[in-house]
Amino acid sequence: MAENGNILEAVNIRKEFGGLIAVNDVDFVIPRGKIVSLIGPNGAGKTTFFNILTGVYKPTAGGVFFDGKAIAGLPPHEVTTLGMARTFQNIRLFKNMTALENVLVAMHSRIKGGVLRSIFRTPGLKKEEQEAHERGRHLLEFSGLRRKDDDYAKNLAYGDQRRLEVARALATEPKLLLLDEPTAGMNPEETASFTTFVAKLREEQKMTILLIEHDMKVVMGISDRVTVLDYGEKIAEGEPKQVQHDPRVIEAYLGTAATG
Repeated sequence: MAENGNILEAVNIRKEFGGLIAVNDVDFVIPRGKIVSLIGPNGAGKTTFFNILTGVYKPTAGGVFFDGKAIAGLPPHEVTTLGMARTFQNIRLFKNMTALENVLVAMHSRIKGGVLRSIFRTPGLKKEEQEAHERGRHLLEFSGLRRKDDDYAKNLAYGDQRRLEVARALATEPKLLLLDEPTAGMNPEETASFTTFVAKLREEQKMTILLIEHDMKVVMGISDRVTVLDYGEKIAEGEPKQVQHDPRVIEAYLGTAATG
């Protein structure tokens, strides 16, 4: 699976909590190098589906295949090691650590320093640490946080905290980046700037991105493909304009004003 141009494939995903069906037999693919958005009204099952893809939940039924490997049921840290990184709707930074320290913490899954190397501070470990610091600074600059390496996360502006979350996710060297409501709480200027940044990730880093997002301007502006969930079921999928004018989507979520 997932060797036909799709980096991720979810097949017949179903998730039940007690008697409640949160996700109902959903098929879903993410093509390599594309930005895919998952939208739907509150309670549609988006976050549950996201959590299944990233290993937080094990599906009741169905399979998830990432880069050719079956990953349904693997714990989140193993999914991250395979090359999937995510941000969270509620920012989860280490508030009392600097921007650079936040990024360095995320690099641990890719750093090879063992216990003995750490104790004896071998030249190899020192070189690896120096390279990590250089790469961390580069990621911060790329993410629009130039000269903010030593700023504490709690002192950064809201939009910059969102960018730091992405920089930290990029530090794990992901093949697929999942962004959960990244523009939530941003003002229009921050949203526009962050949207440009996400597009830059795809163009310059060749990053594949899955986005859960409520801001339809963001979704329609940068997505290559949009999937719509409603009451745990997939009701539409396709290019943004196609989905935007789908009667079922308008009824369920977007409203008639969105077709203008």
